[in-house]
Amino acid sequence: MYCQNKYIAVVGCGYWGKNLVRNFAQLGVLRVICDASYTTVKLLSEQFDVPCVTDFQQVLSLPEVQAVVIATPATTHADLVMQALAAGKDVFVEKPLALTLDDALAIQTLANKSDRLLMVGHLLEYHPALVTLRQLVADGKLGKLQYLYSNRLSFGKVRTEENVLWSFAPHDICNILGFTGELPRRVQAFGSSFDRVEDFCTINLEFANNIKAHIFVSWLHPFKEHRLVVVGDRAMAVFDDVSTDAKLCLYPQQVEFQGHLPILHKDAKQIIPLPQAEPLLLECQHFLHCVQNRQQPITGIKNGIDVLTILESAQASLTTHGNMIDLKEKCFVS
Repeated sequence: MYCQNKYIAVVGCGYWGKNLVRNFAQLGVLRVICDASYTTVKLLSEQFDVPCVTDFQQVLSLPEVQAVVIATPATTHADLVMQALAAGKDVFVEKPLALTLDDALAIQTLANKSDRLLMVGHLLEYHPALVTLRQLVADGKLGKLQYLYSNRLSFGKVRTEENVLWSFAPHDICNILGFTGELPRRVQAFGSSFDRVEDFCTINLEFANNIKAHIFVSWLHPFKEHRLVVVGDRAMAVFDDVSTDAKLCLYPQQVEFQGHLPILHKDAKQIIPLPQAEPLLLECQHFLHCVQNRQQPITGIKNGIDVLTILESAQASLTTHGNMIDLKEKCFVS
């Protein structure tokens, strides 16, 4: 399928949307941008020399717009995605796909019925460090996976329309699912809130293959930390997205037992070389490739639904002060 040069609309030009505007403008495919704030959208319009509107319906009415990129507040995602699909547009929506599993399943039905592509903005799936780490695991460099943990911590940005679980944890959940290859059996979450919006949260995940994982997210933390640790029985790996010179390190260390006595084998860490590329640019290029070639995205609707299944279960546990949620009793798409 051939796409005309400028066929992308970006809807939502705030904190993250402006980065999407920059990348799609750089790729030469940006047709129009939209935001409810005229002041916001006008500034970006002038900066990137692209038409702007404040009415989403105007975007949908443009026949030259073949795909819509949605970066609005999470509470609006489901409605805007449904409208775009119904208008015959392919859609790239920032995480989370929706705020309820029912909405996500309705989106899936409409996307299938309308034969439109839908991609969820799980950015780190396109990060060179994570792509390389997945290959190390696939090649057996870490051995059998045993444990994963992921920290996403910073001071801000504090939100009022969604808690830190829904704002931060989709990235970490998506990352972990990519390694386990399955949804967890059980989910448990704890957190603390101010005015009913949780500011920090810990999530425990138990998988049928005996892999365990935990996630810690907070926007009330004294320093920034974005770190994923993957532990295998042959080696361990750390993806540190805050580091500037050692984003991915392999630790060839393991524990062996002589009888009941644990013996530690520890070697020097290895810094894994990575290609230099902006993950967001790679993600945008992948979306364009999928639209032009009618291929399903890496982070498509099934990926979004799996992440949402865990988010809903974690929220249910959070609301009940840490009750364990058994996913075997839930119906989901995987």
